Amino acid sequence: MRQIAPIPVLAVALCLALTPAAAQEAEEERGLSLMERGLSLFFDGLRQEAEPALTELQRLMEEFEPAMRAFADEMGPALRELMAEVEDWSSYHPPEMLDNGDIIIRKKTPEEMEPQFEDGGGVEL
Repeated sequence: MRQIAPIPVLAVALCLALTPAAAQEAEEERGLSLMERGLSLFFDGLRQEAEPALTELQRLMEEFEPAMRAFADEMGPALRELMAEVEDWSSYHPPEMLDNGDIIIRKKTPEEMEPQFEDGGGVEL
């Protein structure tokens, strides 16, 4: 399945929202400059090119919505408890998944908590 880059898709969606068809028709009636007509043609072409990607993005969002809701319903309370328990996330290593599927979060040792300097010294003031 083809990956859709979210930032360009959002940029195109914003462009589409900023160029409503009614405003374009009103401008065409009063006569457009060459620059305005060129921009209008550019955005029309951009809209036509982006339409399949936006349709696919909408389909993917509709497909993933039930799974994301179920995840939030099931994991939300446990994640809230975990967030309340941990005071300082910087004192933990990133989560690791073990071969059996368990996920662990290791606490850093006091030596790992000390700032590490490349030259072996401290900060010069």
